[in-house]
Formats: sequence, C-alpha cells, structure tokens
Amino acid sequence: MRYPKYVAPMTSTKIHPTAIVDPSAKIDASVEIGPFSIIGPQVTIGEKTIVQSHVVIEGQVEIGTGNLIGYGAVIGAPPQDVSFSPERKTKVEIGNNNVIREYCNIHRGTAEGSATKIGDKNFLMAGAHIGHNCEIGNNVIIANNCLLAGYVLVDDGAFLGGGSTFHQFMHIGRLVMVQGSSAFGKDLPPFVVAAERNCVFGLNVVGLRRAGFSAKDRDEIKAAFKLVYLTGLNIAQALEKAATMNLGAAAREFLDFVANAKKRGICPLKRGARSDVEI
Repeated sequence: MRYPKYVAPMTSTKIHPTAIVDPSAKIDASVEIGPFSIIGPQVTIGEKTIVQSHVVIEGQVEIGTGNLIGYGAVIGAPPQDVSFSPERKTKVEIGNNNVIREYCNIHRGTAEGSATKIGDKNFLMAGAHIGHNCEIGNNVIIANNCLLAGYVLVDDGAFLGGGSTFHQFMHIGRLVMVQGSSAFGKDLPPFVVAAERNCVFGLNVVGLRRAGFSAKDRDEIKAAFKLVYLTGLNIAQALEKAATMNLGAAAREFLDFVANAKKRGICPLKRGARSDVEI
C-alpha cells in the first residue's frame, strides 16, 4: 500500500493496513484511520482527528483538527439532487472538535463552487443526514436520525431532537430547542422551543440561562416574542412597533430574524399544549 506524501510511515501514524488512503490526500501525521476506511484524493484531514472503521470520505473535503468521525460515516458523497453534474467542483468544509457519530452522512454542495459547511464543537449523533449546502454553526447538537434537506441553515447552540425533519432552505435560529419526531418547513426564530409540525410553543428560557443571558436580556427577548406572537399584530405591524422600543442586542436578534425570514415565514405559536416552556 502506498501512503500519501503528507503521511508519516504507519509506525508513527495509526492507519490500519486495510484502510485505503489515496496518495494525493493530505493527512496530518497525527491522524488515526481505522479498518476498511476509504479516503479519496481530494481530502484534507487536520491533526488529531480520528476516523473510525468503514468510513468513506470522498470528493473535495476539508476536515480540521480534533474531530471524531464514527463508524460507517460517509462524508463528501454527491448531493441527492437530480440536476447535479459529477464534473461540478463542490465540497464539504468541517471545522474543529466535532463529534460525527456512526452512519452520519454529509453531502457536498450542488452548485458549482459551493460547499456544505460544519463549524466547530458540534455533535452529530448516529444516522444524522446533512444535505447539500447546509451550514451548521458551532455547538449545535443534532440527535439521532435527524434529516436536514438541502440549504438548511442552523445557527449556534441549537438542539435538534431525534428523528426530526427539516425542509430545504429553512433557517433555524440560535439556541432553538426542537422536540424529537417533529417536522418543519418554516423558519424557527432564535431562542424558541419548537415541536410537532411547524409549531412554536414558547421560549427556551433554560437554554438562555445556561448560555449566560442576563435577566434584562431574557425579559427583552420575552417582550419581543410577545410582540410578534401575542399582540394580534401582523409581522409588519409588530416590527414597526418594535422599532420604537428600546431593546438590546438579544431582542433585536430575534426581531431581525423575523424580519428576514424566508418566503414561507416563521413557525406560528401553539398555546396551551405544553407546561414546560415559558411565554
């Protein structure tokens, strides 16, 4: 077996003899690669990353430092897009200190020159699917068997419960908490608790406290939430009224998200069904 020029001999790197590593791949000398894994020619893997057994990394993929890639994961496969042409140059970009558990699959971008992007310190649990051109921020948890269609944007600190599905082009705001087995096709504003099908139930107050938001910030976020969801005003009227209010950056983040929501709009509020969230 030939080793890439960027890889030290197997006595100093832990590459299993059954792994297939293309000579053109750029693999740091500290990387571990498990049995029967396949690493393609356009792959770059940073230091102290562990690739467990039966992993396939193909296409143009850039992986940073300190990542764990679990058994059977597939990264960089062509997108599930009937219009995709194999000659297109697209890629996957993964940051540092991510945990990508067994059988996750992360597809590369579909449009020429585009990328699927995953930031730092994320936890993708077993069987998660990250479709083409998704962008995952930092400190995001995506639980088992979540399905993200193409172009889904997930902001920092979100938690997506197991078995949930997310329509293409939707946006999930910062610190959103999604209950398992839910489904969404509309945008989810930051800081909310969401469940069922396209329903918001209140604010993720526990998450806000854990993230270090001050009591003042939390109160202002509640005021912004109530203005959008509970006053009876339409979105344009609520935003017009919000412009006259003295609100800090956190509340403005919520309102700016609402103002910039995609064509399908934001998920509506469903009241009275849960007692563990706050409005």
